[in-house]
Amino acid sequence: MGFFKKIFSKEKKEILDSGLQMTKEGVWSKITKAVAGKSKIDDDVLDELEEVFLTSDLGVDTTLELIKRLEERVARDKYVTTADLHNLLAEEIITMIEPNIKESELDDFQVSADSKPYVILVVGVNGVGKTTTVGKLAHQYAKAGNKVFLAASDTYRAAAIEQLQTWGDRADCTVIKQKMGSDPAAVAFDTVCAAKAQGADVVIIDTAGRLHNKANLMRELEKISKVVKRVVPDAPQEVLLVLDGGTGQNAYLQAEQFAAVTNINALAVTKLDGTAKGGVVIGISHKHKIPIKYIGLGEKMEDLQIFNAKEFVKSLFDKKE
Repeated sequence: MGFFKKIFSKEKKEILDSGLQMTKEGVWSKITKAVAGKSKIDDDVLDELEEVFLTSDLGVDTTLELIKRLEERVARDKYVTTADLHNLLAEEIITMIEPNIKESELDDFQVSADSKPYVILVVGVNGVGKTTTVGKLAHQYAKAGNKVFLAASDTYRAAAIEQLQTWGDRADCTVIKQKMGSDPAAVAFDTVCAAKAQGADVVIIDTAGRLHNKANLMRELEKISKVVKRVVPDAPQEVLLVLDGGTGQNAYLQAEQFAAVTNINALAVTKLDGTAKGGVVIGISHKHKIPIKYIGLGEKMEDLQIFNAKEFVKSLFDKKE
């Protein structure tokens, strides 16, 4: 599997390029304006680029680091033209974020025998596409030949259970549910028990997007984690935070808040196809050091991709003449 998971197919590239189109157009229009009339990258261009990056939702820390790297590169290479800028940006950003991206053991949605059932606890605020992401993940895992169970543990939001059931039907996965208002941890426990008894490969737990306060949220997530460990001691193997890429700087705040109350080890950034704020992916990866594992690039099941840092940056900074 090691060789094949290095391949980024033409189909995936087309989905990535299309999904990032609004961000690419926004970024490059700003960069074009910043370097207008300039032949080389000098202090004035760097000042303009700093403003471009800040308004493209890379975040302050990431912007300052990137400008510093560009300054060092210009000083080292002596003369860097504005025509080289897109390649230079891609190289430096990949160097910045690649150490934060752990190569996934589950590329191509395969699960090793000693990890079954692989339990994914999905968290995030209402409206970010959390339940939709659960459904798309279920589809991808099922398509790869896995037996998938879904836990409808968002028992607080109206219609959340029905929404997950719809996704489960589309992905041909088993959905374990109780009535609205039931104990979310009990639903998760029942799901993991059923999945283990029936030899399932993957369990994905959909959780509430909003509780009364952080303390309630922490207790709820801790309770779910505790009960699933009774059945699968190392579960949940993945705690996946879903963020809406279109919210820009608010996504940084959500990442900070959830990281403070639970042990997040993976991120999914959704809705990148409908926003010019795709730069948030770079900023979050650099600032929070939590691996971005998935990106959402459209409405179709296949539009949820495993994040490939090199291909993402290459696509974002591939300047079309």
